[in-house]
Amino acid sequence: MPEFAIQFFAFANVNNTIRLRDGKLLVRLSDLLEGAPESVLRAIAHILLAKMYRKPIERVHATRYRRHVSSREIAAKVHLVRQMRGRKRIESARGRVYDLEAIFETLNTWYFHGLLARPNMTWSRDHARNSLGHYDPAHNAIVVSRVFDSPQVPRYAVEYIVYHEMLHLKHPVKLRGSRRCVHPAEFAAEERLFSHLEEAKRFLKQL
Repeated sequence: MPEFAIQFFAFANVNNTIRLRDGKLLVRLSDLLEGAPESVLRAIAHILLAKMYRKPIERVHATRYRRHVSSREIAAKVHLVRQMRGRKRIESARGRVYDLEAIFETLNTWYFHGLLARPNMTWSRDHARNSLGHYDPAHNAIVVSRVFDSPQVPRYAVEYIVYHEMLHLKHPVKLRGSRRCVHPAEFAAEERLFSHLEEAKRFLKQL
């Protein structure tokens, strides 16, 4: 059994890490988990050791941990901590080809009757392809990958990415039991209203 060094750490989210260094297991737990029930701490220990030694994670422990961090109390703390500790670099909404704020206002008029308050709009720092866009509720920001700011990208593809994230703004993540519901039925129904949905999806598959 290796020696353990365990500490609570001020992450910007509910993160838990484990590393093997010089024969010692270094464990960092989110300080948001201080005071968690012993059963939850045991579940975390099981999950981290299973990942460390590439063993299966027992469902009972995964469910217990997910239910705890998805509780309203922890979710509220996470939201506040992300605002206080998290760093969100807002670049610019105006790109070389497309202006995200102008696209937001157009879509807001077409699909939302102009009722959505515009969040921070920004292009990503790099040309990310693993994350084409996301809405960050903690910083009230829609980020779109700079890979779309190109003359070779049709406008409807950029509009679709922004529209999808606007739907996340309108339909926040909900908890159903211990599970997070990211795309509820009403989200999917409204997404199908986008006028160039099939063309945009085909373009994204090529990308």
